[in-house]
Amino acid sequence: MNIVELERVEKRYREVHALRGVDLYLRQGEVLGLFGHNGAGKTTAIKLMLGVIQASAGEVRVFGRRPDTANARGLRRQIGFLPENVSFYDQLTGQEVLGYFARLKGVSRHHSLRILEQVGLGHAGQRRIKTYSKGMRQRLGLAQALLGEPKLLLLDEPTVGLDPIATRDFYQHLALLKQQGCTVILCSHVLPGVEKYIDRAMILGQGEALAEGSLEQLRQQAALPMTLTLQGAPVSLPAPWVDYAQAGGDGLRLRIPIGQKMACLRQLTHLPGVTDIDMQLPSLEDLYSHFIQHAASDRRHLMEEC
Repeated sequence: MNIVELERVEKRYREVHALRGVDLYLRQGEVLGLFGHNGAGKTTAIKLMLGVIQASAGEVRVFGRRPDTANARGLRRQIGFLPENVSFYDQLTGQEVLGYFARLKGVSRHHSLRILEQVGLGHAGQRRIKTYSKGMRQRLGLAQALLGEPKLLLLDEPTVGLDPIATRDFYQHLALLKQQGCTVILCSHVLPGVEKYIDRAMILGQGEALAEGSLEQLRQQAALPMTLTLQGAPVSLPAPWVDYAQAGGDGLRLRIPIGQKMACLRQLTHLPGVTDIDMQLPSLEDLYSHFIQHAASDRRHLMEEC
């Protein structure tokens, strides 16, 4: 069953075309990374899934239903949402804030206290929010998103303000939720941190879906080279690979097409003087830059033609 379905979705605000014909199908238990520059359409897509706004065209379905209808109230109880900028009443305590959201979602106080412990705020539950650091406020925002064991989590920059240990704990908890069947859409500008936790990525640019798929699929689409770094002092390189080589501070580097990886490795591993070979595939950050720059280049050419 698809948990989220967007079919040719468009959203316009007068002169601004926030989304342009976006398609997305997300199955139960998948973690999708939704990436793009500021103004690319990420927040608009999330608002459509929450039912806060209506699409100008196309279909939006969450759990098989339109989220913007009057009978979608029960549907929203299955969704957890963490906005990019969380804000709470400074005079309330952490327990009071979470208790308020717990009543809105119809879950027990005991459950809300357990969530506070899970996000590392059990010790600060009775302190006023005005004494919380930015990272602690972010943890509290994550706690309210996790209330009621949601089946769909929409997370907008969830690790902003979190230290490295808290970030690691967050992603470990995310992996546990995935195992339990929770579907997650994760927006982040910190691409190296999310790469190994997502199943698929969608890259948005000026409201359009520039690329979508697993990292392996995106690498095939982008056709970017991979990097092999040779440690040691090889006497010479076989003829096919000389043109790919360049000197680097940490050894001799070869930037080769991914499809030639095995053929290249078979020859390099038998070279005298080679002590180690480090392989680096194009990262999520490399892929993101490629698709954004490619789209910008296409737009420039289109403008020049016009």
